[in-house]
Amino acid sequence: MSGDLYHLVAFLISHVVVLWSTPLVKTVGLKSGYVDQPGDRKVHQQPMVRLGGVSIFLGTLTALLIIWWLGGFKGLPPNREWEVWGVTVGGLAFFLIGLADDLYNLSPLSRLAMQVVVASLAWVVGVKIDFLSVPFFELIHIGWLSLPITVLWLVGMANAINWIDGLDGLAAGVAGISSVVLFMVTLVMHQPAAAIIAAAMAGGALGFLRYNFNPAQIFMGDGGAYFMGFTLAGVAVIGLVKTTAVTTIAVTAVLLPYLILAVPILDMSSVIISRISQGKSPFLADKRHLHHRLLKAGISHRLTVLFIYALTFWVGSLALGFSNVPSGWGFAIVATLLLGYVSWQVRRNSRLGE
Repeated sequence: MSGDLYHLVAFLISHVVVLWSTPLVKTVGLKSGYVDQPGDRKVHQQPMVRLGGVSIFLGTLTALLIIWWLGGFKGLPPNREWEVWGVTVGGLAFFLIGLADDLYNLSPLSRLAMQVVVASLAWVVGVKIDFLSVPFFELIHIGWLSLPITVLWLVGMANAINWIDGLDGLAAGVAGISSVVLFMVTLVMHQPAAAIIAAAMAGGALGFLRYNFNPAQIFMGDGGAYFMGFTLAGVAVIGLVKTTAVTTIAVTAVLLPYLILAVPILDMSSVIISRISQGKSPFLADKRHLHHRLLKAGISHRLTVLFIYALTFWVGSLALGFSNVPSGWGFAIVATLLLGYVSWQVRRNSRLGE
């Protein structure tokens, strides 16, 4: 089987498994009572099953195991095999942490401690950031700072996707778009293993949208959000950051992961800074996220989600252009026009709501 077929098969298997398993997960969740109740910070008006991450995880893992059985990861050097295992097993661990929180409501500090341990173990097996890029300068080898910076990246992205999961379909759509962009960029960087993981993630996330887009039938919960966030961050490390550092591709390419995932990164960063500046705990939930602000401005639920989709597609299209993906700048032009149109709709909707 050719390399391109492995990617397509990974996407389709993950997509189909999620489409098939999500209704089953919903049924089990309803019978067992594991639902998310309405509240002050919630936009849903009735209890919702919050175990949808189980189907996303099952779809992605099933796809990766079948591709492994078919030989899609065959021929990788030992260090690359360890990196793939680090992302896969690390994703499993983050999923279990989130699932435990969905079921038993873990404390924020206990979740964070477990996430730091798992991210540190992933660093040990090779999922690590060894270089940083400073504009107009060469790559900087960060030495012992590799561990804390890698842990911050992996844990931070897992929580960033979880924090953005505040509206129907928002986190799944953002993760799905980012996965597609990561898939295209890692292919160009000649990293087929990372591209397979990204393709499987894209298939699962976009399949889940069938049931999660407004009006949602099921939520992914912390299990799904942590799994997708960690996996996206891990793929970005083994498929882009390490690749760039080793092959001395243009220094700007080291910044691609941060550009592709800019929307959840900036959303989480602005919320943390805002909370700390007011003397509040960064872990204290509130309504400071971008989607909360848009809803408060009178923007409809669906238009808010579509605007953040367009924003995610736009920054991702810039990454496609900078990484020399074929027709990458063409994608950027389309994405700019789309973002402009959706932004006009947002302004128009906001004025009507005033």
